[in-house]
Amino acid sequence: MDYYLSPRFRDKLAIHITKNYLDLPGVRVPLILGIHGRKGEGKTFQCDLTFERMGVEVVHISGGELESPDAGDPARLLRLRYREAAELVRVRGRMAVVMINDLDAGAGRFDAGTQYTVNTQLVNATLMNIADNPTNVQLPGSYDENPIRRVPIIVTGNDFSTLYAPLVRDGRMEKFYWQPDQSDRLGIVEGIFAPDGLPAKPVAQLVEAFPNQSIDFFGALRARVYDEEVRHFINNVGLERISMRVVNSTKEPPQIPSPRMTLKRLMKLGQAMVNEQRRVQEGHLAEAYNRVLQSPSDGALPSPLPKNGAVSTSRPPAPAAAHDSNGNGANKATFASNGSASNGSAAPVAPEFSEAAQQVRSLLAQGYGVGVEHVDRRRFQTNAWQSFAAAQRDERQAIATLADCLMQYPEHYVRLIAVDPKAKRRVTETVVQRPSRR
Repeated sequence: MDYYLSPRFRDKLAIHITKNYLDLPGVRVPLILGIHGRKGEGKTFQCDLTFERMGVEVVHISGGELESPDAGDPARLLRLRYREAAELVRVRGRMAVVMINDLDAGAGRFDAGTQYTVNTQLVNATLMNIADNPTNVQLPGSYDENPIRRVPIIVTGNDFSTLYAPLVRDGRMEKFYWQPDQSDRLGIVEGIFAPDGLPAKPVAQLVEAFPNQSIDFFGALRARVYDEEVRHFINNVGLERISMRVVNSTKEPPQIPSPRMTLKRLMKLGQAMVNEQRRVQEGHLAEAYNRVLQSPSDGALPSPLPKNGAVSTSRPPAPAAAHDSNGNGANKATFASNGSASNGSAAPVAPEFSEAAQQVRSLLAQGYGVGVEHVDRRRFQTNAWQSFAAAQRDERQAIATLADCLMQYPEHYVRLIAVDPKAKRRVTETVVQRPSRR
């Protein structure tokens, strides 16, 4: 199959590889070429096509190999693979490259919650050292005074801003942002559907119908068309016998007939895939679960609270956090009385809950997100708090969530968590309810 290779991509990669094998007087060529861009745009595949055209030997490293339970192993692996590529050049007499896929996933730091380990530091330091001294790459515990062959390094990723800044500086890494233009997209998609005999005009209409989709969307769309043929095959063989027919069968491998590719069918399946993407983006099920929006008693959603913090709800009165002089809650006060809530007017609130609601407003006014945690008496001794809701920035929702937690766990410790949205870390932890003493 003759896949499409973008001229821009081919030229950038071929020039970088060739420059690293040439002796250009007075020119310092960066050893690393960083290819970054949106997910699913075919960065790795375009690299593979270029390597194949050029006849380049490739030594692969995955971003997942850049971490290990043993400190120093990933750094040693980098040196070992680099020396292996240099040996391929010497033995086979052909160009070779070291290819690191998804470098940002293995060595990047996306936020304050990303663990920055010793291995991450060593990987960055090793790559910088190789970029600065490409002919003197030693393995730990040994030293070879003979210089090795310079081998260019190609890395791919989505967001290089997450990498260690000195590693991506000019001189060490040359950057290439890959975003296929319209002609590239048409050429690549035509190559995807070339085995099916789909004409150029329907391909152009298909690309135009999904302008915001990445290249891998169209590859997945072609694979989706085969679903119906595979379903017929399973029904003919039988669900109970499909495993023995496909795996370790004495018969010849099954032949799935090529489905008929039509623009109408591709449009319909493509729209179904877009809808699935939208469900993933808009689902936020984990956030919904953490907020516990449904009451276990009646299954109703909590009513939003007025700006003054009063509870407007038709549910039974809920306990508030009453505190004695020693700070121990007696939980004898209620959020609202039945009489006030029954006529539809806003119910008065216990002073203790008003204070807690005021704390929520104060934290939100300072720009923090507010979360809620609770814990029973026994786990309180071990500081094993449980999350009731993730940090929220909406005042009414945050106060409603706090009310829900206090109502559902009247005999638990409850505390507010203030989270700095920029640093992604906790700032304060304030206990607003303590269980009554018995």
